[in-house]
Amino acid sequence: MPAVRINRTDMNEDPPSSPPSKLRSASVTQGANRAAARSYLRAAGLDDQDFQRPLIAVVNTWSSVTPCNLHLGGLAEHVRRGVREAGGVPIDFNTIMVTDGISMGTPGMKASLISRETIADS
Repeated sequence: MPAVRINRTDMNEDPPSSPPSKLRSASVTQGANRAAARSYLRAAGLDDQDFQRPLIAVVNTWSSVTPCNLHLGGLAEHVRRGVREAGGVPIDFNTIMVTDGISMGTPGMKASLISRETIADS
Protein backbone atom coordinates (compact mmCIF):
# COMPACT_ATOMS: atom_id res chain seq x y z
CA MET A 1 0.00 0.00 0.00
CA PRO A 2 1.43 3.44 -0.88
CA ALA A 3 2.49 5.78 1.89
CA VAL A 4 -0.11 8.25 3.07
CA ARG A 5 0.94 11.86 2.62
CA ILE A 6 -0.08 14.34 5.32
CA ASN A 7 -0.12 18.08 4.67
CA ARG A 8 2.28 19.40 7.29
CA THR A 9 1.07 22.99 7.10
CA ASP A 10 -0.49 22.88 10.56
CA MET A 11 1.74 20.24 12.16
CA ASN A 12 5.45 20.20 13.00
CA GLU A 13 7.90 17.39 13.69
CA ASP A 14 8.26 18.76 17.22
CA PRO A 15 5.49 20.05 19.48
CA PRO A 16 4.26 23.45 18.27
CA SER A 17 6.37 26.40 19.33
CA SER A 18 3.27 28.57 19.62
CA PRO A 19 1.30 28.53 22.88
CA PRO A 20 -0.83 25.39 23.28
CA SER A 21 -3.95 27.57 23.35
CA LYS A 22 -3.46 28.08 19.59
CA LEU A 23 -4.32 24.41 19.02
CA ARG A 24 -7.96 23.51 18.46
CA SER A 25 -7.47 20.52 20.72
CA ALA A 26 -6.50 22.88 23.58
CA SER A 27 -10.22 23.24 24.26
CA VAL A 28 -10.03 19.63 25.48
CA THR A 29 -6.49 19.43 26.88
CA GLN A 30 -5.71 22.79 28.50
CA GLY A 31 -6.93 24.51 31.65
CA ALA A 32 -8.09 23.45 35.09
CA ASN A 33 -11.66 23.06 33.88
CA ARG A 34 -10.53 20.33 31.46
CA ALA A 35 -8.94 18.11 34.13
CA ALA A 36 -11.66 15.48 33.74
CA ALA A 37 -11.14 15.32 29.97
CA ARG A 38 -7.37 14.96 30.46
CA SER A 39 -7.93 12.16 32.97
CA TYR A 40 -9.94 10.20 30.39
CA LEU A 41 -7.25 10.79 27.76
CA ARG A 42 -4.54 9.73 30.25
CA ALA A 43 -6.48 6.52 30.93
CA ALA A 44 -6.37 5.94 27.15
CA GLY A 45 -2.56 6.29 27.18
CA LEU A 46 -1.89 9.97 26.44
CA ASP A 47 0.62 11.96 28.51
CA ASP A 48 1.60 15.61 29.13
CA GLN A 49 3.71 15.74 25.97
CA ASP A 50 0.73 14.56 23.90
CA PHE A 51 -1.36 17.42 25.29
CA GLN A 52 1.07 19.91 23.73
CA ARG A 53 0.57 18.44 20.24
CA PRO A 54 -2.45 18.64 17.97
CA LEU A 55 -4.96 15.85 18.55
CA ILE A 56 -6.06 14.61 15.12
CA ALA A 57 -9.23 12.58 14.65
CA VAL A 58 -8.84 9.44 12.55
CA VAL A 59 -12.39 8.42 11.65
CA ASN A 60 -13.31 5.36 9.66
CA THR A 61 -16.12 2.92 8.99
CA TRP A 62 -14.08 -0.26 9.43
CA SER A 63 -16.28 -3.29 9.91
CA SER A 64 -15.82 -7.05 9.73
CA VAL A 65 -19.33 -7.35 8.27
CA THR A 66 -18.71 -6.17 4.71
CA PRO A 67 -15.87 -6.72 2.26
CA CYS A 68 -16.03 -3.09 1.15
CA ASN A 69 -15.02 -1.93 4.64
CA LEU A 70 -12.57 -4.66 5.69
CA HIS A 71 -9.48 -2.78 4.49
CA LEU A 72 -10.30 0.47 6.30
CA GLY A 73 -8.76 -0.61 9.62
CA GLY A 74 -5.40 -1.11 7.88
CA LEU A 75 -5.76 2.13 5.96
CA ALA A 76 -6.47 3.95 9.24
CA GLU A 77 -3.21 2.53 10.64
CA HIS A 78 -1.31 4.20 7.79
CA VAL A 79 -3.10 7.48 8.57
CA ARG A 80 -2.26 7.16 12.28
CA ARG A 81 1.41 6.61 11.40
CA GLY A 82 1.37 9.69 9.16
CA VAL A 83 -0.22 11.79 11.91
CA ARG A 84 2.49 10.69 14.37
CA GLU A 85 5.26 11.36 11.83
CA ALA A 86 3.85 14.86 11.26
CA GLY A 87 3.92 15.60 15.01
CA GLY A 88 0.27 15.01 15.86
CA VAL A 89 -1.49 12.59 18.18
CA PRO A 90 -4.01 10.35 16.38
CA ILE A 91 -7.35 9.85 18.13
CA ASP A 92 -9.36 6.98 16.64
CA PHE A 93 -13.06 6.56 16.44
CA ASN A 94 -15.44 4.71 14.21
CA THR A 95 -18.65 5.90 12.68
CA ILE A 96 -21.68 4.05 11.39
CA MET A 97 -21.39 2.02 8.22
CA VAL A 98 -24.20 0.98 5.90
CA THR A 99 -24.09 -1.76 3.32
CA ASP A 100 -26.70 -2.13 0.64
CA GLY A 101 -25.31 -5.56 -0.18
CA ILE A 102 -26.68 -7.11 3.00
CA SER A 103 -30.03 -5.32 2.94
CA MET A 104 -30.83 -6.01 -0.74
CA GLY A 105 -33.99 -8.04 -1.17
CA THR A 106 -35.24 -7.25 2.35
CA PRO A 107 -37.56 -4.56 3.69
CA GLY A 108 -34.41 -2.89 5.05
CA MET A 109 -33.33 -1.88 1.55
CA LYS A 110 -36.08 0.73 1.56
CA ALA A 111 -34.33 2.50 4.44
CA SER A 112 -30.88 2.67 2.85
CA LEU A 113 -31.00 6.30 1.72
CA ILE A 114 -32.76 7.41 4.90
CA SER A 115 -30.09 5.72 7.03
CA ARG A 116 -27.37 7.53 5.07
CA GLU A 117 -29.01 10.85 5.95
CA THR A 118 -29.00 9.83 9.62
CA ILE A 119 -25.31 8.95 9.41
CA ALA A 120 -24.47 12.24 7.71
CA ASP A 121 -26.32 14.12 10.45
CA SER A 122 -24.66 12.24 13.32
